[in-house]
Amino acid sequence: MVEKFPGKHLLIGFSGIISNAALGSLVWVEDTDDAWIDGEVVEANDDDVKVNCQTKTVVAKANAVYPKDPEFPELGVDDMTKLAYLHEPGVLLNLKARYNANEIYTYTGNILIAVNPFKRLPHLYGNDIMEQYKGSDFGDLSPHPFAVADSAYRKMINEGVSQAILVSGESGAGKTESTKMLMQYLAFMGGKAQTEGRSVEQQVLESNPVLEAFGNAKTVKNNNSSRFGKFVEIQFNHMGRISGAAIRTYLLERSRVCQVSDPERNYHCFYMLCAAPEQEIERYKLGEPSTFHYLNQSNCYSLSALDDAKEYLATRKAMEVVGISSEEQVRFGGHFT
Repeated sequence: MVEKFPGKHLLIGFSGIISNAALGSLVWVEDTDDAWIDGEVVEANDDDVKVNCQTKTVVAKANAVYPKDPEFPELGVDDMTKLAYLHEPGVLLNLKARYNANEIYTYTGNILIAVNPFKRLPHLYGNDIMEQYKGSDFGDLSPHPFAVADSAYRKMINEGVSQAILVSGESGAGKTESTKMLMQYLAFMGGKAQTEGRSVEQQVLESNPVLEAFGNAKTVKNNNSSRFGKFVEIQFNHMGRISGAAIRTYLLERSRVCQVSDPERNYHCFYMLCAAPEQEIERYKLGEPSTFHYLNQSNCYSLSALDDAKEYLATRKAMEVVGISSEEQVRFGGHFT
């Protein structure tokens, strides 16, 4: 209803509450086996509803069912603010639909949700993809960590204000890989600065394998689980180029060093040392992982997707790039063993 006044316009709307549990309506109801299942309401009263689902009939509390969108697109939506119903079953259905279509990223406004694909997807992260997201408006292209990083970078440059990106999720969600992608894009945008022959952006990126070697381990569900948190600060000059970086670790799971549960592994660095070149094995008086108490509390010594010998060499190279000299590495190795 609209009432008009001279020089003013006042819009008054009336809205009634429509029950989620009207007879014949399509709803989601909680299920112990499948989390949520959908069906049609066949009986309803003030307290309970009976829902006919494909495999069973469920009786639930009237306030515990959620409406289902009958026009939900088969492939889902790229931004969940577009959903007709933004509730838990609707969110999970959308993420599932996109995941089945090999779309692992989805927006909820300016929040990016990533679903771990548990496989490598190199075609999503090359320089050509970074070029596409460079300078594009947020939301114009498919959801991606590069879009988040570009938005933060642009705001920092245009507004002259520091920006923060929070990467959060449970163990195995993909936080480590997502952080790598964000750092990769920021290094791409802010590269070219040089320090002692090593570019600062290269040092920033090479800090990841060093941190992973000494802070990541195999858990029951994740072969490369970060057992620590980290705060990464990347500094830019007035030209938008990387001028420095600081990485601070916190909450390292130190108890893992001396106690490991089967079938988990200790930190990767221990197994890398045991797979070092022969001359270094002799120098540090190393041997098979099974001969060390800190490692043989678990029967898991190797990972199919991880070559400890190659990772050892890659970590040593990364340590040089970030500024740890060969002499310091040797001294450190002596103390470490």
